[in-house]
Amino acid sequence: MTTPERMAAAFAAVLRGAGIDIGVGRVVGFAEALAAVGLDRREGVYWAGRATLLGSPEDIETYDWAFDSFWLGRPPPVAFEVATGAPRAVAVEARATTYSPHERLRHKDFAAYSHEELAEARRLMADLRLGGALRRSRRLAPSRRGRPDVRRTVRAALRTGGEVVARPRVAPSQRPRRIVLLCDVSGSMEPYARALARFLHVAVAGRQRVEAFALGTRLTRITRELSSRDPDAALAAAGRAVADWSGGTRLGDGLRRFNDEWGMGGMARGAVVVVLSDGWDRGDPAVLVEQLRRLTRVAHRLVWVNPLKASPGYEPLAGGMAAALPFVDDFLDGHSLASLEALAQAVRR
Repeated sequence: MTTPERMAAAFAAVLRGAGIDIGVGRVVGFAEALAAVGLDRREGVYWAGRATLLGSPEDIETYDWAFDSFWLGRPPPVAFEVATGAPRAVAVEARATTYSPHERLRHKDFAAYSHEELAEARRLMADLRLGGALRRSRRLAPSRRGRPDVRRTVRAALRTGGEVVARPRVAPSQRPRRIVLLCDVSGSMEPYARALARFLHVAVAGRQRVEAFALGTRLTRITRELSSRDPDAALAAAGRAVADWSGGTRLGDGLRRFNDEWGMGGMARGAVVVVLSDGWDRGDPAVLVEQLRRLTRVAHRLVWVNPLKASPGYEPLAGGMAAALPFVDDFLDGHSLASLEALAQAVRR
C-alpha cells in the first residue's frame, strides 16, 4: 500500500471515530489528493483533507483538532466548545433506530467496523451458504422420468421369476458448479480486506468445489490455507502465503496466470468466477481485456464485486473497472454483510 493511501485510510478512521460520516469514495478522493500535493507540506495536506473528506461546515472544528492530533501529534481535548459555548464530548452518541443491532450491522460499511463488530460479523457470516448453481452431470441417477434403466429392470425381474413388475428409469444427475473466488488484496482494498478474507474462509472451509486466490501484483492460490475450520489459523496461513498483501494490483497479469495455469485447464470451465476488486489497476488495461475475454469463453458466469459501488455518486471510471464491465454478468457491491448475502444469492442463480 502506498503511503498516501495508508495515511488517508488511517486519518479517515480517526475522523469516523470523532463522529464525522465519511464514505469510501471520499477516502479514495483524499488519497488521490495526497498523492498530488505530497505529504511534506502541512497546508497542502490540511486543505486536501478538508476539501475531500468534509460534507458539512459543522464538521470543520472537529476536523481541525483531529488533524492536529493525527498529523502533528497534539493531544486532543476531552471536550471542546461549540458555537453556543456548551461543551461537546468527542464521543458521538448512537442514533436511535428501529433496527436491531444485527440488522444495523448487516448494512454497515465494512470500512467503518470496529474490532468487536468484525468479530460479530464473522459469526453472522457462518450462516452464509455459498453454493454454485446446479449443472447437468454425466452421472446418472434414479428418476421418475428419463430413459429405462435396463440393468435395474433385469435385476428386479430376476427376483420375481422373470416377470417385469417395475420399470425404473435414470436421468442425468445435477451437481453444483465450481466457484472460483479471486480476491484483490492490494492497498486500495485494505479497508475491506479483513471482512472479505473472513468471507473467503467461510466459503472455502469444509466445502468442495470452491477455490480461492489472492490477487495483487501476483496471483496466489490460497484454497489449502483457508480449508482449516479454525478461522484464525486459516487467515494466518493465508497471510503467510501471500507475499504482496496490501501492495499494488496487476489484474491483467494475475488473470493471465490464472487462465494459463488453472482456468483453461479445467478449473474455470463451467464455473461461476467471482472477482472481488475495486478495479484500481497498475497494469495495462489491454491485458485485462484480453484475459477477461479468454475467461468468459469458458466460465459459466463472471460476477464482479466492488465495495466502492455502494458509495454515493460512484462511477466505474477506474481503468481496470471500466475495462472489465463489458465482460461482467453481475456487477455487485461488497461493502456489507447484506451485500455478501446478495452475492451468495447471485452465485446460486
